[in-house]
Amino acid sequence: MARVVVVIPAWNEAGSIAEVVRGIPAGLADAVLVVDGGSSDGTADVARRAGAEVIVETRPGYGRACRTGAGRAAGLGADVVAWLDAAGCEDPEDLPAVVAPVLRGEYDLCLGARVRDLREPGSLRLLQRLGNRFATAAIALRWGHAYADLGSMRAIRCNALARLELEEDGSGWPARMQVEAARRGLRIVELPIRYRRRRTGRSKVSGSLTGSLRAARAILRVVGGRR
Repeated sequence: MARVVVVIPAWNEAGSIAEVVRGIPAGLADAVLVVDGGSSDGTADVARRAGAEVIVETRPGYGRACRTGAGRAAGLGADVVAWLDAAGCEDPEDLPAVVAPVLRGEYDLCLGARVRDLREPGSLRLLQRLGNRFATAAIALRWGHAYADLGSMRAIRCNALARLELEEDGSGWPARMQVEAARRGLRIVELPIRYRRRRTGRSKVSGSLTGSLRAARAILRVVGGRR
C-alpha cells in the first residue's frame, strides 16, 4: 500500500499549528512532519503535542524546510509527499482530494489552486494576486504549461520529485517545482481548494512590503530560468 507523508513547514505558528495537524483527515497520512525553522514561540512543542513528528531546521528558507521534510519522507519510505500551509489558511480537509489523483497513479503532481470562488475575502492581497497572475503567465509563455496558481498545498510522487532535482531554498521553491515539472513533462493537474484569512499572527511573506518584494524577486528569478 502506498505510503503518504505530509510535510508542514512552520516558523512561529504556535497559534495555528495544532489545528492544522489535527485537521488532517484520519487515515490519510502515515506520518505528519512539521519542519520548524527555529521558532521562538513554542511551535515545535505545540506540534509534538498535536501528534506530529518535529524536525528542527536551523538553515533558513521556506524551500529548505520543504526539502528537509521531503528528505525525511523519503527516509520513511513514502511513495507520495504532500505539503500544507502551517497558518491554517488552507483547509486540511481538502488535502485528500489533492493527494488522491497522485495515489491512484493518474498524475505525478497535483496542486491545490486557490480559486476566486473558494477564497475568503481578504485572504489574498492585491500584490499577491497580481504577482500570481504575472508568474503563471510567465511560466506559460516560457515553459508551456498554464498554471492557475502558485500555492502551498500540493502532492507529488517521490520518484517524480527526485527527477526534478530541486535545490531552491527560499520562497521561490513552489514556483521552481512547477517550472521543473512543466519542463520535464510530468503529468500535472490542479484542483480547486478553499483558502481562508490567517487566523493568528502575521504572514512572513504578505505581512510586510519587504517580505512581499523579497518573495516576488525570488519567484521572478525562478520563472526567468535563473538559479
